[in-house]
Parts: sequence; C-alpha cells; structure tokens
Amino acid sequence: MIRTPLNRMRCHKQNPHSAIALIAGIVLAVAAHAEPYSAASMWQLQRLAEPDISPDGRLAVVPVTRYDVEKNKGETALWLVPTKPGKARQLTSSPGSASTPVWSPDGETIAFVAKRGEDKQQQLYVIAVDGGEARRVTNVPTGVIAPKWFPDSKRLAFLSQVWPELNSWPEMEKRMTERNEAKMTARVWDKAPVTRWDHFLDDRKTHIYSISIDGGEPQALTLAAGVSLDAGEPDANSYDVSPDGTEVAFSANVDPTGVESNFDIFTLPVEGGSPQNLANLTKDNTADDTAPLYSPDGKLLAFRQQRIRDFYADRSRLMLFERRGAKLRNLTEDWDRSAEGLVWSPDSGSLFGAIDDAGTRRIYRFEVGGGTPKAVTREHSFGSLAVAGSGPVIVGLRQSFSEPPTLVSIIARTGAATKLTDFNDALLSRLTPGKAESVTYKGANNEDVQMWVVYPPNFTPDRKWPLYLVLHGGPHNAMIDGYQWRWNAQIFANWGYVTAWHNFHGSSGFGQAWTDSITKEWMAMPYEDTIKAADWFRAQPWIDSERMAAGGGSFGGYLAASLLGKPHPFKTLVAHAAVYDSYTQYASDYGAEKKRYGEYWEDVERFARNSPHTFAGNFNTPTLVIHGQQDMRVPVNHGLELFNTLQNRGVPSKLVYFPDENHWILKPQNSLFWYETKRQWLEKYVRPGPGEPSGAAATENKVSP
Repeated sequence: MIRTPLNRMRCHKQNPHSAIALIAGIVLAVAAHAEPYSAASMWQLQRLAEPDISPDGRLAVVPVTRYDVEKNKGETALWLVPTKPGKARQLTSSPGSASTPVWSPDGETIAFVAKRGEDKQQQLYVIAVDGGEARRVTNVPTGVIAPKWFPDSKRLAFLSQVWPELNSWPEMEKRMTERNEAKMTARVWDKAPVTRWDHFLDDRKTHIYSISIDGGEPQALTLAAGVSLDAGEPDANSYDVSPDGTEVAFSANVDPTGVESNFDIFTLPVEGGSPQNLANLTKDNTADDTAPLYSPDGKLLAFRQQRIRDFYADRSRLMLFERRGAKLRNLTEDWDRSAEGLVWSPDSGSLFGAIDDAGTRRIYRFEVGGGTPKAVTREHSFGSLAVAGSGPVIVGLRQSFSEPPTLVSIIARTGAATKLTDFNDALLSRLTPGKAESVTYKGANNEDVQMWVVYPPNFTPDRKWPLYLVLHGGPHNAMIDGYQWRWNAQIFANWGYVTAWHNFHGSSGFGQAWTDSITKEWMAMPYEDTIKAADWFRAQPWIDSERMAAGGGSFGGYLAASLLGKPHPFKTLVAHAAVYDSYTQYASDYGAEKKRYGEYWEDVERFARNSPHTFAGNFNTPTLVIHGQQDMRVPVNHGLELFNTLQNRGVPSKLVYFPDENHWILKPQNSLFWYETKRQWLEKYVRPGPGEPSGAAATENKVSP
C-alpha cells in the first residue's frame, strides 16, 4: 500500500470557517429541495447544444433536446433567445430533430440540418428568423453535414460523404440502395482504418459542396482537387468559407498509408477547384493541422497545429496565416495550454477560446498582435462560444457539477456571465444537489494532483461516509467542473457516497509535461495517483476506509482493471468499456496507427507491464463489468475477456452487455438500467449513507472537509 504523509497533503479550502460554511450550505440546500437527484430526474432535464448568434448580436439560436424515456428517444427543436434577458421563442416544432443551426450574414435566415418526413438522410433546411415553415434545400442521397453560409446569404456550403467515381446524385442513390438491399454482405478493405467509434467505414470520401438557398443541383467544390476531408468525424471544424466567398480552407489527411495520419491545411478557390489551384499551407509539419477559421476581415486564417506525430494529445498551437504575404505566425508557442474552441472577435483583432485549464474550461482571449493569452472567466466551465456585434457580444454554454449546460452571455472585459435560458430551472429547484469542491493532494513523484469532491446532500463530517472514486477516461482528458450525463456525480452523491474525480498524471489542462508524462508507461503513475487519492480520503475522519469503491470507463475502465491486479483498498470495482489486454487493443478503431514508442512486438516487456491481463493471477476484488457491442474504440472482446477471467478465478463478478450501445450508454432506458445496476452493485459491497460517528465534531475548530 502506498501512503502519503498527512503533512504533505493539502486542500484548497482549509480555512477554519470552511466546515461551518459547507454544513450550513448543505442544510439549506436540503431544506430548499424536495426530490433526490436521480437518474430518472436527470433524463427529464433538457439538453442544450452549440448555439449560433445573429450578426447584430441581439439573438442567439440554440438546439434544445427533450427526451421521452417511454419512447426511448429525444427530439431537438431550435429556440431563439435574446442575448439580453428576455423571453425565448421556439423556432422549429416539426417532427424530426433539428441540429447545427447557422445564422445567415444578413440576419434574416437560419440554416440547419434535419431528417424530416420522407427524408432518408439528413438534409439541409432554412427557416426565416421571424417564423413560418422551414423549407428543405437539398435532397442529397448521401446526406448533409455542417452547413456554412456564403457572404451573400444566397448560397450555403455543406459536407457530404460521396463516391468520387460516380458522376451524378442518381448514381449515388442507386449505389446506396443496392448496398442496403444486397443479399451478399461481405465488405473488403485493403487499407486502415476500418472502423470509427461505433461503425464501419466505407469507401466514400468527404467533400465540400455548395447550393443556392432556392435549391437546385449542389456543386462540388473539392471533388476535382484530388484530396478529401476527414472521413471519420467531419464537422464544422473541418472547413471554412472565406468572408468574400471566393475560397474555402479545409483540413485533409495526406497520409497514404492509413497508419500515420497527418492532417494539413489546404486552401482552394471556390471557382476552378483543381489540383493546380490547391495550396497546402502546412506541408512542412508532419503532425496534425486542423480547424481552419478565416478572420472576419479576410486577412488571416487561424488554425490549430500540433508538432508530435502519432500523439493526439500534443499541445495545439494557435497559428495565424497572413493571406496576403503568405506568412505564418505562432501565437501560443510559449503558452502551456492547448488552443481549442476558437472563435474570432468581429473586429478581427482577437480570438476567444474555450480552454481546458486546470480542472475547468475557461474562456481566454488571444490578441492577434501577440502576448500572453488572458483568462476572461475564472469559475465554472464554458464552451460552444459564438461572438458577434459590438462590444462584442459573446454567448456560450456554461456548466458545472450542479448546472447542466445553460446558455449565457459573457462580458469580454470582466468575464461576468448572464444567464439567458431557464429550460431546467423548475426541475433543478426540486432536486437535491451535493456541494462540490476542489482539493489537491500529493501524487506520483510527490507532485500535486487536483481532485474534485462532490458530497452527499445530507453530508455532515461528524459521521463516516463511503467513497466512490471515479476514474476518468482518455487518458488525456480532464475531469472539469462540468455536467456529466453518463457518469453523473450528483446521482452517485445522492445514493449516499462521497464522490470524487482525480485528474491523475496524463490528464489534460495541467501543462504538456503532465499530459505527456504517461505516454510510454501508461499504468504506473495513474495507479499511484489513484492509491494516493484513496490515502488522502482515508486520512479524513469523515471517510469510512472500509467502505471504498472505484470505477471508470474507457481509460478509467483500464485503470479499474489495473487496480484489480495490484494492491488497493477498494471493496469493489466497476470496469466500463475497459481496455483489459493491450495486445488485443490492436482491434480498436485506431489499432493500426503507428505507436509513438513502438509496437508490442518491438517492446514486449513494456506492453506486458502496462496491460491489466498480465496481472490476472492477482484478481480477487468483486467487479462489475460493462460493455457495448457497438464499441469500436474498445472492442467488446475486452469486456468478455475480463469477465471470463474473473469467473475462471472464482471472483464475484457481473457482466452487463448492451447489444445496441457503443463506447457510451446513450439510450434513455439503457442508461437508467446502467445506473440502477451500478447502484445495486455498489450497495452490495459498499453500504451507502452515513455510518458510525467520525470522532470529529462538526465545529469550525475540528473539521475542514
């Protein structure tokens, strides 16, 4: 067992008044709320997606999804929301969810993607801002992705995945029909990748098209250029249209092998898009260049650049390409964070970004002239930014452990946020959230590890409580002060567990050295950080060290499986979508990609010591194993191998298998089953709720959780 001396642990909130403040807040919260924060109530909450903003900054449009658990599906409608507090208005109501709304430059029309009526694939629709019926613009058999406006407000660009060798849309429709109805179902590949997340890839390519808002024949913009966009997950970040409408910029993978991806930034004239007119702006960089974004004045093209090939979590620099002089500048080389979620200010003088930063997602401002990026917000997490108008007006989604994504406006100068929507206020007012706080403890290499702790609503430190330590996925992600639909800490806390997420070595948002610290040895330090997190809790008088559990999904599942074979204090473990055997992970959707530090046949010992299956002879902890058949990121064989190994060894274990889910449990009724099954499993081995007295009176002098 690894232990940390008590005097080497520290908490952000250790002043003598914190215990009384926490307890008083909990008592008031419980009195003001009436319902437990359950999985069923969570599914009643409406979910907001990425907004857009009108050119004058006066209105925002936001997709809002409401789920019908009985029907096991959701419907998404578009809502118009004033950017100064006012009454929201529903814009779309027809059956068939609407998504990815984009506002026309003249401010009169909103384009969006939907599948309505007899549509076989998602199509492009437009609707007047002042109301009326939406009108379908496309009838593309291969579907529409990520629409964007041309500056004249008369044309739209979009992505579609097509067969380049076919010359007409009827030919594509025929091929799709033939493949869907074919009795012979074999599929053949001669180059990776084969899968992506939850589906098999086919031989189509992603290209940019344009079409008049009056309809007609879509025109191919990139089809003749000899390169195509991302086939796996194309979206609005894959391309952009210049402010004068004469050029498109896009990111395309130039790797011919399929095993060493290298995305470059290309530009191409809208008219005459041939290979001769194609310009590769980043051909000298062998790592990924992504997310092109023209400045409103058309002078600059911003994009993100990584430098380490074969490492998805390398720091993304904010690059600016000066179009007139063809000069490239790096705005953030000396800044130890990744540039993400970028949008331009209307005056082209700066960009705003939603940045993964030390356990939160903060808004930062990047001046075009250079200098250190400046934090705009401090508390909670913000994302999905849209900017327009004078000031400028910024809207985005704010969230925290207790607040689901909520549309807000943000003052660029101060970071002050004003809440604009109340879709969930009535329900949230009845629920009992637990208090969340950030603590820090000493982990591997005696380095500080940040951790979020969410307390049960009725928590008092004069009793001993059980712990559920949640292990986040990635591993190069972070647990931020944000709302989780799939692993909701408020639900776990309402079951009666002190719930925690620690940002172990390898997590993002704490500097590149921290992120990169585990890429060669991915088990040792996250394991040690987890044990020392448990030791931190065991040192607290209000934690029952005999009632501790841990669990996670993806890399968190891998970490749970790693704990199985090593010393640990947990009475039970939960392993969801767990990588169990590092060798068989070659079957994953990224399995063919070159590994940064070599392949398993080149370094068998390193792979073995980093693979949970190597330590199966030590397994003896009761474990709940969960996996989805459609998971291509961590194929289902891992869950079956882990469960069968546990059964072979006589370890109490349960396998929960979802034939219609992927890496995540997304369907309402499956999610409810997932939560209830986990609740019952945890309760069996780690009794929830307060236990015996802690020996610490709830006074300001003795307790500071």
